[in-house]
Amino acid sequence: MDQLTVLVTDDDQDIRDGIEIYLKNEGYRVLKAADGNEAIELLKQNEVHCIILDVMMPNMDGITATFKIRAERNIPIIMLSAKAEQTDKIHGLSVGADDYITKPFHPLELLARVKSQLRRYVNFGTLGLGESTPLVEGLELDAAAREVRVDGEPVKLTPTEYKITELLLKNAGRVFSIGEIYEMVWNEPAYNAENIVAVHIRKIREKIEADPKNPRYLKVVWGLGYKIEK
Repeated sequence: MDQLTVLVTDDDQDIRDGIEIYLKNEGYRVLKAADGNEAIELLKQNEVHCIILDVMMPNMDGITATFKIRAERNIPIIMLSAKAEQTDKIHGLSVGADDYITKPFHPLELLARVKSQLRRYVNFGTLGLGESTPLVEGLELDAAAREVRVDGEPVKLTPTEYKITELLLKNAGRVFSIGEIYEMVWNEPAYNAENIVAVHIRKIREKIEADPKNPRYLKVVWGLGYKIEK
C-alpha cells in the first residue's frame, strides 16, 4: 500500500510539530491543521488514513469536527484532551471517536495507538471471507467492502465498531466478556474498559437494530458480556 497519511489537528503548534516528528520517523505522511475547519478542508483535498484530533480548539472544536467527519467518512479518529474524566472519554467516543488519549501523553503511547488504528483500518477487510457472507440471518459481513449489511442494506460503522461487530459475528452465539472484547479489538490490556466498550456496543445497536432497546442481534448476557445471537 502507498504511504499512509495521518492528519494531526491541534491548536498548539508545538504539539503538532512534536507529533509530526514521531510520525515521520515511522514513515507516515503528516498533514497538520490548527482547528476543525482546517482539518475538514484538508480531508477534502487529501486521502487521509487516521486523524489525531484535539477536543478544545478555536473556530471548530474536536467534538463538532468529529460529527461532521463521521457524516461522510469512517477513517479512525483519535481524540486528544486535557480532560481525563471517564465521562469526557465516553462523550468523545459516543460522538464517533475510535480512541481517546489524555494530555500530557507520551509520544510513543500515541504512536502505538496510531499504529493500532491503522492496522484495523487497513487490514480489517482482509480476513479471508472474500464475498459477502451471511453469518447470522439478516446480517452479512462483506470483508472486501469492509462493511456489515442488515437485510441487504449497508450499515455505516466506524473501524472500531466494525471490528467489534466482526468479532461477535464470526463467533455468533459465543459470549465475550468486556475484557476480551477490549483486548481483542484494541490490542492492549483492558483497564477501565467497561464504559468504553459499552459506548461502542450502544452505537452498534443504534445502527444494526430496528429497536436498539430490544435488540434482535446484539445481546447482553448479564454478568458475563455480549454476544450476537445465532
